Amino acid sequence: MFKRIGILTSGGDAPGMNAAIRAVVRTAIARGVECMGIYRGYRGLIEGDIRKLEMRSVSNIINHGGTILYSDRCPEFKTEEGMKEAVENCKRFGIDGIISIGGDGTFRGATDLTAHGVPCIGLPGTIDNDITSTDFSIGFDTAVNTTIEMVDRLRDTCESHARCNVVEVMGRDAGDIAVQTAIAVGASAVAVREILFNEAAVLESLRHSRESGKRNFIVIVSEGLPGYGEQLTKTIEEKTGIETRFARLAHVVRGGSPTLRDRILGSTVGAAAVECLLDGKSNIVICERVGKVTTMDIGEALILDRMYKDKLKPGDLEKFDAETVARMRAFCAAKFDAFKKLYDLAYEISK
Repeated sequence: MFKRIGILTSGGDAPGMNAAIRAVVRTAIARGVECMGIYRGYRGLIEGDIRKLEMRSVSNIINHGGTILYSDRCPEFKTEEGMKEAVENCKRFGIDGIISIGGDGTFRGATDLTAHGVPCIGLPGTIDNDITSTDFSIGFDTAVNTTIEMVDRLRDTCESHARCNVVEVMGRDAGDIAVQTAIAVGASAVAVREILFNEAAVLESLRHSRESGKRNFIVIVSEGLPGYGEQLTKTIEEKTGIETRFARLAHVVRGGSPTLRDRILGSTVGAAAVECLLDGKSNIVICERVGKVTTMDIGEALILDRMYKDKLKPGDLEKFDAETVARMRAFCAAKFDAFKKLYDLAYEISK
């Protein structure tokens, strides 16, 4: 029987986290359960930075970016001593279960807490959209829309001066922001870590487009290719004669008022997390797939993530039967195929 639950945000902040916090608090209260805000992520859990959240505690936050619970990196949480402190604080504050919002590191913490007797549920919150188990993570839509707006402004000055802008966008190792931005802004090319970039073909395409009268050019580069954006900027100018500038959008993309989609996603999965916790479910991540809310075991979600990113470690698949492994591989193949189709579309309509 749950009388009191906790909620925390961990890792990089993302627009829409506040919508999820609001939904968790108000859904819990509506079910007769108290909600405790754990500030500064797992560090706050270890240090006891925990306060009760009332209905009005989450008023007027849904339209704000960032997270009212703040975030922090906490290497101590990975230690047995740190975990012991966290569990003791759960007992001291009467916390029966925790909802953790963040990325794969946050989920690893949640599954560790569950193993130590504190039921946890994870919500995918990261602008990078690099959580394999879900189609969309909280914050991604806002980040892409912010990126689009900034690139559109760069295009204006590119047109005026007949320039090319190479724009590095966020996303960590995932190319989702890069590819979807490239399509939305009509970029001439996009480079991501996941797919080999044909630099020679892109240079030839830029030369041909300039000869046919095109004045402005946008090339999107994912930050998953560190240093390549600056290098490509020099190469384009040297090989094509097109004046080229480099722009790194960086962390400004993380902020700002969340879009409709992120407010709805945060609210939907936040409410679903409370319902699952109160139903006795734990060690799961709440996902959105094909527009529907679904769940997956956190352990399986973490291995699925490594599989998709080609980061499997020896022994990772030993606890799964052959049928489950085959299903996971098929899932990863389908996800990459969908990504590749978007990548190909970006080039097909770039001329």
